[in-house]
Amino acid sequence: MDLEGRYPSLSFTWPRPGVLEITLRGGKLNALGPEAHRDLARIWRDLGELEDVKAVLLRGEGGVFSAGGSFALIEEMRSSHQTLMRVFWEARELVLGPMDFPRPVVAAVEGVAVGAGLALALASDVVVVGKKARLLDGHLRLGVAAGDHAVLLWPLLVGMAKAKYHLLLNEPLTGEEAERLGLVALAVEDEKVYEKALEVATRLAEGPKEALSLTKHALNNWFRTFVPHFEVSLALEFLGFQGEALEEGLRALKEKRKPQF
Repeated sequence: MDLEGRYPSLSFTWPRPGVLEITLRGGKLNALGPEAHRDLARIWRDLGELEDVKAVLLRGEGGVFSAGGSFALIEEMRSSHQTLMRVFWEARELVLGPMDFPRPVVAAVEGVAVGAGLALALASDVVVVGKKARLLDGHLRLGVAAGDHAVLLWPLLVGMAKAKYHLLLNEPLTGEEAERLGLVALAVEDEKVYEKALEVATRLAEGPKEALSLTKHALNNWFRTFVPHFEVSLALEFLGFQGEALEEGLRALKEKRKPQF
């Protein structure tokens, strides 16, 4: 399968036997434009057909994971109901795709992971972050509900009290803090992130394929139990993309100031 041709916003390499490395690339801080958002939602079913893929390693280009959805993506959603609904389903698959993919997924989070970028990382099976990396949900600062991955993953990973604190106050976390709270698996020195993530992905690729797949599937049933909550939160988030608060959130981000809601 020609992955480069089907998914032009991503790059693909094989750093170790059985390990497919997918690199996010493109806009500033690897922000997910319309094409990248679509590619990351659709790719998981295709990967499931590739028997040579025993583990997937996700990373961002240039020492940064992803700053989340781009202004271009949001503007398209604001201008077209059809686009809004398409991106709604893409956002659902961007989170559930890595979880339902039958092989292990490892995320190497360097620099920043915000919004949709953080959602993609946390939907992975093993998340390796730099101790000084900056993790932020970001939805409330934008003026929309903390939907997509937040309601599904955060309460189970860090508990409801911490989830509410960080999501409602839009409080960022360093990689070191994220590991302490249980949001991610490992926090390492920033220059060691890729090395450690590749080591983990290689060990997983060398493991018993069927047993790993079945264990992942069974563990992720904890998350699947809460998919109805996830879908409601996603719908509430997307309602906000047609609201007035979003306009101020976008202006504040572009002007690099605190929003005045």
